[in-house]
Amino acid sequence: MIPNQWYAILESNEVKRGKIIGVTRMGEKLVAWRNSRGQIGVMRDLCPHRGVALSAGQILGDCIECPFHGFQYDVTGACTLIPANGRHADVPKAMRAQAFPVREEHGFIYIWWGEPRENLPPVPWFDNIDETQFAVSTIRDLWDTHYSRAIENQLDTAHLPFVHRTTIGRGNQTLVNGPMYQVREMPSGKRIDVWYDNAIDQGQTPMRKNEMPEPTHRPLLQFLYPNLWQNWLGDSLRLVIAFVPIDDAHTMMYIRNYQAMARAPILREIFNAFSALGNWVIERQDRRVVVTQMPKRADLRIGETLIPADGAIIEYRKLRNEMIQAAGGNP
Repeated sequence: MIPNQWYAILESNEVKRGKIIGVTRMGEKLVAWRNSRGQIGVMRDLCPHRGVALSAGQILGDCIECPFHGFQYDVTGACTLIPANGRHADVPKAMRAQAFPVREEHGFIYIWWGEPRENLPPVPWFDNIDETQFAVSTIRDLWDTHYSRAIENQLDTAHLPFVHRTTIGRGNQTLVNGPMYQVREMPSGKRIDVWYDNAIDQGQTPMRKNEMPEPTHRPLLQFLYPNLWQNWLGDSLRLVIAFVPIDDAHTMMYIRNYQAMARAPILREIFNAFSALGNWVIERQDRRVVVTQMPKRADLRIGETLIPADGAIIEYRKLRNEMIQAAGGNP
């Protein structure tokens, strides 16, 4: 994973008041819960006293209670009660669960994965989505691969006429011009914008990136580090994916359809149902292939021989490695 980033790890509606949810994210067992005021807590699923899973406990007011000895922790991880010491006893500051900074925005729960900072950047999101204008529906699917492979698949335009020959890849447009891509600095971090122009192969030579005309329209694909992607299908229709890392070999895909075309409640439900079905068919076509890639995790030097059509993927890998190294990690 890239350290010092906000990662979307769950949707807000997965964590309900009074319910504790234990999940594996970022290769760690985590516990997520809401206190009585609706605030989210995300921490390692481990009581620092005797190593018991906090997800087996219960919520009492504004605290999560360990099922073993009744220790209570608030959403910041601070221990507020050690029953064996008496309810009025001071709690040692060292008795603390490892909690993560949390933001709940855009219907996602984000955690800050990295070193503590006094001032954290904003969470990554697409500034061209007005959430008051769009109806949203989500499907979730588990992929048996590293999240970097799932991301790269959505930056890969050369696979469309082969993996999706019966759906979005119809037309036999096997020749790839470019693709054109640009890296932008956003308040939350880096973003890659991608324009692609696939064509039917009639014997012409594909244009390289530096031969492509300067784009005059919005990018078709956008990737926001560390794990959000958008496909601009139109002013009234977008596809957003959160690639949520579970561990080095598994990714939970949160695939969202944003649409502002069908506004009446019944029409909206029908539209969302058909969109979900279409997204399911397409992403399963992707999954069938991507989960076979080896090694599971993408990197710059893993024995692959890349081509010009892989330009956006190469840029993604380079930036990912630079960000890991800048944070003191080992790519």
